[in-house]
Amino acid sequence: MRTDQILTRLERVFARLDREPERPAHLQTPQMSRHRVVLLGSTLAFYLAIVVAVLTTSWLVRLDWQIMFFRPYEQWPQLHAFLDYLVVLGQRGPTAVMVAAWLGWRSWRQHTLRPLITLGVALLLLNITVGSVKLGLGRLGPHYATEIGSAELFAGGDIFPSGHTANAVVTWGILAYLASTGVTRRVLSVVSAVVSLSVGATTVYLGTHWVSDVLLGWSAGLLILLALPWFEPLIARTEAYVFDVRELLRRRAETGRMPAPVVSLLTPLLSAGGKWQLRPATEVALGGAIGGAEEPVPQPQPVRDAVAATTASAGAPHSPTTRAAVHPAGRPHVIRSERTPVTPVGSRRPAHTERAAARGTAARPVAGG
Repeated sequence: MRTDQILTRLERVFARLDREPERPAHLQTPQMSRHRVVLLGSTLAFYLAIVVAVLTTSWLVRLDWQIMFFRPYEQWPQLHAFLDYLVVLGQRGPTAVMVAAWLGWRSWRQHTLRPLITLGVALLLLNITVGSVKLGLGRLGPHYATEIGSAELFAGGDIFPSGHTANAVVTWGILAYLASTGVTRRVLSVVSAVVSLSVGATTVYLGTHWVSDVLLGWSAGLLILLALPWFEPLIARTEAYVFDVRELLRRRAETGRMPAPVVSLLTPLLSAGGKWQLRPATEVALGGAIGGAEEPVPQPQPVRDAVAATTASAGAPHSPTTRAAVHPAGRPHVIRSERTPVTPVGSRRPAHTERAAARGTAARPVAGG
């Protein structure tokens, strides 16, 4: 795809966004209120308590082993097929695509890039926070546990906290965070909570996570949602930067041809000392680059004198727009002489009459003689 086609498509998208530069009144960004700060502090304390409980191999680790030996997937095997599909709602790839498609439509309708940028910031925070804890603690999953009663930490695993659970909390919770009205926000909050709880419980049923993994995944995702108002200024600056880049691309697209300063520098250079001048086709092209082929390109005085002289000798009235081909001074135009026809060298087949004479008068023998 060429650059001009990409710019054209981007221009269509941004033209839609430009229709309403200001956000509607009901799309107020969430603020870091006292209530939210209290929830954030409580969730952070719960998060740290789970980490300490696992590090110290407390009762929570014993609960993990008891549920693992219970093997829920063997107790209710009829649910296995359905829960295999349900757990997809916590996978990062499919959920990110679905939520991004919805938020992209929201951005198109509300003429703002904030929904998509907010989703990107939330997923970036999720990858950084959850991924670093996963790799740092290195806990093994139930299917790979080696020592009964052990927390299985620092063994090269990557399941603590549960990524499926944290991703479900963030990707579905972001819809409630970006809701337009209070009623919609409450409804989407309930829906996202049910989905994230179901995904976390499903991972325990399938035996891919400990219970403590799921608890830490829920708290990790909730921390990101509660902390998002602190990143609203960054989201606003990112949106402004995207529009600034768009304006820069637009200016470059509009001046993609040869700009006027370049033409003004090249014209005297090409006609320095009266030796060279621009051909009519070149003049038209440069004139079109400046602002249209109708505007003649200024020429130096020697070239204008030569044009006037040629026009006068031809008997045509002088006009500012009259173009005449003037040859460079100092290089007389030499007319190539007519070439003398040259007979091709080499044997030529004789004419028909000559071939007949060469054969003589010998008659062709009569058949049967």
